[in-house]
Amino acid sequence: MTLRPLLIALLLTLGGTAAVRAHPHVWVAVRSEVVFAPDGRIAGVRHAWEFDEMYSAFAVQGLGKDGKPPTREELAPLAKTNVESLAEFDYFTYAKQNNAKAPFKAPEEVWLEANDKKIVTLHFFLPLETPAAAKKPFSFQVYDPTYFVSFGLEKKDPVTLAKAPAGCSVSLMEPGPLVAADNQKLSEAFFQNMSPGADFGVKLATRAIVACP
Repeated sequence: MTLRPLLIALLLTLGGTAAVRAHPHVWVAVRSEVVFAPDGRIAGVRHAWEFDEMYSAFAVQGLGKDGKPPTREELAPLAKTNVESLAEFDYFTYAKQNNAKAPFKAPEEVWLEANDKKIVTLHFFLPLETPAAAKKPFSFQVYDPTYFVSFGLEKKDPVTLAKAPAGCSVSLMEPGPLVAADNQKLSEAFFQNMSPGADFGVKLATRAIVACP
């Protein structure tokens, strides 16, 4: 079951609760790694997305034996289905270089794991369609435009660099505070009536910026 249908089914199970009435419906803690190729260009972004307790419980329902968390093998079909479904949403990862979109190819190295508390984390690598030149600033954000899913960076080392040339660094640009008009929009009715192509989630998304000398 894909990400949004899975959450919708969960919300129907919880009918009448506050969670049904207000966005967002699921929370994801994000840890990302910008991966460099041997030639020094940026090859792509590797993600680890840890889902909240409610989503995790529903995702692993019926899986695992003797009370133990399910194995990667048991979770493999769900991992494959979820990542394939993310293509429709650009994998919730929006990269730019030179003020132009830097598109990604299909994910690689996809797997799901569940820890001892049965909290689920989705791992995958997003290769860029064209590796990016490291000497020009490269940035990306992880967010859901409709704010159905809330993505937030981990507090410790949320974005790191892998195999980066000497002198490269990453900085984070936090989103500005919502204006009063935006805060007033945060109701379920607003999101249900949101026009196609609307991009509310970007207002709440941190931007990671990679710079190399």
